[in-house]
Amino acid sequence: MNYGTIKSVDIANGDGVRVSLFVSGCTHHCPGCFNPETWDFGYGVPFDDAAEAHILQLLNRSYINGLSLLGGEPFEPVNQRALLPLVRRVRMELPKKDIWAYTGYIYERDLRPGGRAFCEVTDELLEALAVLVDGPFIESRKDISLKFRGSDNQRLIDMPATRRCGEVVLLD
Repeated sequence: MNYGTIKSVDIANGDGVRVSLFVSGCTHHCPGCFNPETWDFGYGVPFDDAAEAHILQLLNRSYINGLSLLGGEPFEPVNQRALLPLVRRVRMELPKKDIWAYTGYIYERDLRPGGRAFCEVTDELLEALAVLVDGPFIESRKDISLKFRGSDNQRLIDMPATRRCGEVVLLD
């Protein structure tokens, strides 16, 4: 997996101050995407052990709430497989930091068994998330007043509550 950038201080992509990883590779190609250069799976630089260690170092600051995974598309199966070791380390080494992920896929349709982005690591990756922001960016539904998303079709899913209830629970 490649990535385009690591933001060490980000207040736009999740609650509080966050570290954000923008992965490369996306097959959605949403018109009006804010980051179209990351559609190319070869864009940026390889995500390696040094990048992972750098993210963990950045996360280990008292004012950082957590990690946000964006793109590109973190839930392209090849990206899921590459992100899982990082997510495992964050959960193990920094359990008080939460993890948010952004996806153009729809949780119930695409990220559940039988869905087009579901693979052998999807359940474990979803289990580690506090919030999943799902749904493609739709330019005609763009709303700059929304918190943590670009268009009003996108949802902020409370993943612990969703797991407990067995159905999608949205954040207020």
